[in-house]
Amino acid sequence: MSETPVWSLYVDGSCLGNQNVDADTPAAWGLVVVTGDNGLGRGTGDVHQELSGMVITDEEVNGFVGAEVGSNNTAELCGFAAALRWLLVEGGDEPAVVRADSQYAGNLASGAWKAKANKALVLHVQTLWREVAGLRPLSWSHVRAHRGHRWNERADHLALRCAQGELPEPLSFWKPGQR
Repeated sequence: MSETPVWSLYVDGSCLGNQNVDADTPAAWGLVVVTGDNGLGRGTGDVHQELSGMVITDEEVNGFVGAEVGSNNTAELCGFAAALRWLLVEGGDEPAVVRADSQYAGNLASGAWKAKANKALVLHVQTLWREVAGLRPLSWSHVRAHRGHRWNERADHLALRCAQGELPEPLSFWKPGQR
């Protein structure tokens, strides 16, 4: 992406007990929308908004985007879907980058990889990606997980707390690495 992104959207997913997952396995995503971020992980920029939500596996429930099970992978992809929906509704037409610690979700969302699983969910996310990319410069960037990258750690905190059914610590009291 040649233009400097105005929006940095950090996404992460969390799953409680990520073995033998099914439609009832608790999984959630977290999203931190930042302006003025340089992407280096030191917490530059200002938090514009924070969101989180559960992975919805029941197609009859509002917010269903194709996930058949709750897992880390479906949570990461649902985080991408949330970030892309945010850009469609709130983000104007300024350049944006989605930053994530999941190469799986980033490469599937952007269309760099072909889905072997979670096909309906991936199709939904790729459709959102194409729609957003048609309106603005859009890219994604890999962030190494659990390395103290402030906004990635915050997205992880939001996702984990949501999966646990708990409220996140307020940003003013929270420190990176605090789960």
